[in-house]
Amino acid sequence: MRAELVLDARAVLGEGPLWNSREKRLYWVDIDPGLIHVFDPASGADRAATLGRMVGCVAFRANGGLLAAGEGGVFELDSLELPPRLIANPVAGDPQLRFNDGKVDPKGRFWAGTYHMLRVPQRAALYCLEPNRSLRTVLVGLTNSNGLGWSPDGTVFYHIDTPTLEVSAYDFDADTGRISDRRCAVRFSGDDGRPDGMAVDAEGRLWIAHFDGGRVSCWDPRSGRRREVIELPCSRVTSCAFGGANLNELYITTARKGLDESRLRAEPAAGGLFVARPGVEGLPGFLFGG
Repeated sequence: MRAELVLDARAVLGEGPLWNSREKRLYWVDIDPGLIHVFDPASGADRAATLGRMVGCVAFRANGGLLAAGEGGVFELDSLELPPRLIANPVAGDPQLRFNDGKVDPKGRFWAGTYHMLRVPQRAALYCLEPNRSLRTVLVGLTNSNGLGWSPDGTVFYHIDTPTLEVSAYDFDADTGRISDRRCAVRFSGDDGRPDGMAVDAEGRLWIAHFDGGRVSCWDPRSGRRREVIELPCSRVTSCAFGGANLNELYITTARKGLDESRLRAEPAAGGLFVARPGVEGLPGFLFGG
C-alpha cells in the first residue's frame, strides 16, 4: 500500500496530526519553526499560525480553542489568532527539554511527554494534565517520549519511548488515570527505522510511523505481529492520525530536518503531508475537559 501526497508542505519537522471532526480539517504542527497548521482536504488549502516557540503537539478543548505543548510547557489558546497562555511548565529547570507528542484520554485528560534536545538519555518524562489543571508525572527516565494512544475499550494505554524500539502497553484505569503492569506490545528490529508517532484504529490495531524507515506499519498488539505496511517516498515519517468523514483516511506527517542536499534531491516530497486509505476506521478523538 502506498500513501498519496496531498500537501507539499516542505515542513522542517512535521508532526502531531489531529483530525477536527466538527471543522472537517486536519491540524498538524511543524515543530522547529513553531507552526500550527490547519489543512482542509476539501479545498487543499493549508494555513499556519505561529506559536512563537517550538510546538510538539496540539489538542482540542471541550469549551473551544486548543492546548499546545512544546518549548516552555503546556499552553492554551482561545484561537490561533490570540496569544497563548501558560498552564504548566514542569520542564522549566532545563531549557533543553521540550514537550513532544501528546493526546487526550477518554476522560478528558491531556497526556504529553518530553524530549531532550541535546539527546541526553533518560531525562525525559510523561505527564498528565487533569481537567482541573493539575499536572502529575506518570513516567520518568524516558529519552524521547513519543506516540501514545488507548485501546478502543479504554482499558489499555500504549506508549513509545523511541530509543527502546518498543511500544509499551499498560493496564489503564480510566476513572483514576493510573497505569500499571507494563509489558512490550510491539518490538522493532531497528533495521527499518525507529518508532515515532502512532494511531489506534477501531479494531485496536496500532499504526506506527517509522522515522528513517519510510513507512507506517500496522501491528496487532495482542500478538505483536505486523499486519500491514504503507510505503512513503521519503524516509523521515513522523506520525499519523485517522481523519475524513468516516475516519477511514490515515493522514501522515513527514520531515526534512537532518537531510542533506543529496538526500533532499532523492526525497523531494520530504516534509509533505500524505494520506492513505487502509480500509479500516480510526477512533474519534477526545476533548480536554479543562
